[in-house]
Formats: sequence, structure tokens, C-alpha cells
Amino acid sequence: MVAITSTEALDTKTAEFYRWGMRTLNEAGVPFLVGGAYAFSRYTGIVRHTKDFDIFVRREDSERALKVLADAGCRSEMTFPHWLGKAYSGQDFIDVIFGAGNGVARVDQLWFDHAVQGEVLGMPALLIPAEEMIWSKALILERERYDGADVAHIFLALGEQMDWNRLISRFAGHWRVLLSHLILFGFIFPRERSRIPSSVMDLLLSRLRNGGPEDRQDPARCYGTLISREQYLPDLERGYTDARLAPTGSLSPAEIAHWTKAIGTK
Repeated sequence: MVAITSTEALDTKTAEFYRWGMRTLNEAGVPFLVGGAYAFSRYTGIVRHTKDFDIFVRREDSERALKVLADAGCRSEMTFPHWLGKAYSGQDFIDVIFGAGNGVARVDQLWFDHAVQGEVLGMPALLIPAEEMIWSKALILERERYDGADVAHIFLALGEQMDWNRLISRFAGHWRVLLSHLILFGFIFPRERSRIPSSVMDLLLSRLRNGGPEDRQDPARCYGTLISREQYLPDLERGYTDARLAPTGSLSPAEIAHWTKAIGTK
């Protein structure tokens, strides 16, 4: 795939802000990876520009990253302490991501161990791995945002090269979500079904037939809140247990409340 060097559709000020952010973090020794549209373009060849810039850091580096950017002149905030901070320059901003809103796709050392060297806006940069990009995108199934097309395009581009063992292990008890995307991929691109190893489909379909350890958990638990923070709230009111809470999830009631309160905001 091609390097992401084009600034088309980005004004000069915005592009320079993104480059400045990368330089500032590099000079401060804060390890980070670039994700979002830039990594997606590297893997699929589909170029799109958004008005934010996604960098990924380990949770233990998140406050430092925001402080470095703030000390250098940005207005920064820890927007959602369980997964996201932001650094602003006027109307432009950098998302400092260290997890996912549902508490699942936490950034850990494996993201860095398997990062891909790339070029972003004319600068060398490490990109988030394709497997972790799928892991984080596959569980975004909101009414207003659905990342399934992105997942399908990554399968199309890299299905024959991916580390399937790592990807399957990432999904753990959420493997049904992965299987659902693989089935949809076969529907979307029927000629390309062979890009998904038959061993992967056999494994996941066998799990579907035989069940897994998660099937023996509380049957009144609702996992819908992992794929949409809004659309399954009525089910919680009906008495289902929120899967984002322990022991199946990693979020506290306060974190869930903060995340829910922000529904509908930009």
C-alpha cells in the first residue's frame, strides 16, 4: 500500500498541527501509534480525511501525552478517563486514545510490538496493527456509526497475511462478533471468500456449534452494550445485567454513567 502523504482536503494549518503533534510527542519520548483514517488508508488504499487525528498510547502514557501537548501550547483534557483524551488547537484536535468506549480494546504492548512502519503527512510514523484495528472497529455497531465496512475492507486487503491466531485471541469471549463480520465479508465479497483461511471459519463455526465458556455465564447478561452504548439501555432497564461491568467487563458504574451521559454529543 502507499504511504499517506497527501494533504488534499486538509488545510495547511490542520496538516501542520498534526505534524507538530507527532514531532512534539517524539521529542518528548512519548511512544505512540497513528491510527484512524491514516492507518486505514495504509492498509486498504482507501483515502479519506477527517477533522481529527487519532494517536494511540498505553494507558500509563496517556496523561503524560496530554501534558506534553498542553505544555507545548494545546488545550488538553481527559475527556473520558477510561479511554480517551483530546488536545485542541482552535477547531482542530488530536484524539489521544488508550482504549475503547466499551472498555474492551485496551492499548497494550502488543499494539507496539506489531506496529507497522509507515509515513503520515510526510513524516515517518508507526501505525496501529491491522489486527488491533479490526479488534477495535468490529465492536462499533452504533445507530449513527457502523465500522463494519472498514472491517470488511481490511479483510479484503490483508486477509491472507493477517495473524489470525492473535486476532482470535483478541476477541476472546467476543468471538461471535468476529464470526459475524467474517460471514458478512463472504456476503459482501463472494469472490474473495478464500482470503479468509478455512481453518479460521472451521474453528469459529465449531465454537458456534459447541458453545464456549461464556455460554455458561449469567444468561440475563446483555452484551449489546459492548457494541452500542445507547441501543440496549432499555434492556438494562428491563433487568438485564450490563456486560461492561465485572466480571465480564472492565468498566465501573461511574465510567459507564459518564460515557452514557455523553450520548449525542460530538
